[in-house]
Amino acid sequence: MKQALIRDLAATDHDQQLRTELVELVDLVVRRAYRCKDREYVRVARAVDGDELRERLHDARGSADPTARLHAGYVLRLLDRPEIPNTRHVWRTWLAGTL
Repeated sequence: MKQALIRDLAATDHDQQLRTELVELVDLVVRRAYRCKDREYVRVARAVDGDELRERLHDARGSADPTARLHAGYVLRLLDRPEIPNTRHVWRTWLAGTL
């Protein structure tokens, strides 16, 4: 259910208010401990990519929290490389290279 909801959010057309709320949502997700299907939020990040989101992700990547640094770095990598799929294999490979 969570995965389907996230996919719906990523697929809809976003007015400015919804876009702002989704940027905040992605920021919150990258700063918390990983929960089931959180990797799916990359879809939302790709849908609302822009200066505000990237600024928040760069702030999280510079955080003292190692979880926030890892998640934000991963999302930024996938935003910079849209041809890379968001799969468990890609996450594990990226994670192995950063630790």
